[in-house]
Amino acid sequence: MTVESGRRERKKAATRQKIADTALRLFLERGYDAVGIRDVAAEADVAVTTLFSHFASKEALVFEQDTAFEQRLTEAVTGRAPHEPLLPALRHEIHALVRHCTADGNAPIWDMVVGSPALREYEESMRLRHAETLAAAIAADPDLGRTTTACRTIARFVVDAYALSRETPDPQAAVDEIFEMIEAAWSATSP
Repeated sequence: MTVESGRRERKKAATRQKIADTALRLFLERGYDAVGIRDVAAEADVAVTTLFSHFASKEALVFEQDTAFEQRLTEAVTGRAPHEPLLPALRHEIHALVRHCTADGNAPIWDMVVGSPALREYEESMRLRHAETLAAAIAADPDLGRTTTACRTIARFVVDAYALSRETPDPQAAVDEIFEMIEAAWSATSP
């Protein structure tokens, strides 16, 4: 039974990745607005219902790493060693995410996002959701002892650090600069 469910999960993951890769290729070749869901499904050789079983919307095809990003942020909080400081762990994770997003070859994707109101709106709602999830993880850590407002504020700052820094000429330096401000804000909320 385990072998069969493992095979099924691998097939689902492969289908999901094939759909995402196909969508991104089509969006970059033809333009985001010029490609419809049916175009992506046909090119990926899947039914539209299969596409929607993997992705809730057309915008979600562009941000297919959304769930992994959110999990990485949460794990930066929950995966720390006991009494390990929070902000260095989050800074490390944001550095890694910014490196990934600013790697060679990703500029056309971000140009597409910036050029599409629908994608910008989707990304904003995604960032808000990530910030709420991150805030919940921070608030759940009894060693941190901050108010809900402080946790939500710091989480928003961290998620926005990712978005703001990737738009600068030196994203890694921007992460460090932003985290200096986040650390000052975190210290100001000390119990």
